[in-house]
Amino acid sequence: MQSDEIEIDSPPMFEIGEKVRVRKLIRNDGTFPGKDIGETLAKKGEVGYVVSIGTFLQSSYIYAVHFLHSGYVVGCRKKELEFVD
Repeated sequence: MQSDEIEIDSPPMFEIGEKVRVRKLIRNDGTFPGKDIGETLAKKGEVGYVVSIGTFLQSSYIYAVHFLHSGYVVGCRKKELEFVD
């Protein structure tokens, strides 16, 4: 995504209920309550389901993904996720 591109001008890439896989290690950036900053929330390759879709800074989508292994619901950007067949 280019810095001047407004992702929310298009429909979300993923839909609620869709099965997705995280493409990279996700660590707490300070927005996940009850976990230390830097603590692992989802490991690369973990599978989960999109449970809600929000926006960030009126420019990009944030997908709340419920990861089955940990039980965590973590906000992810489009570039951090991929479809699972």
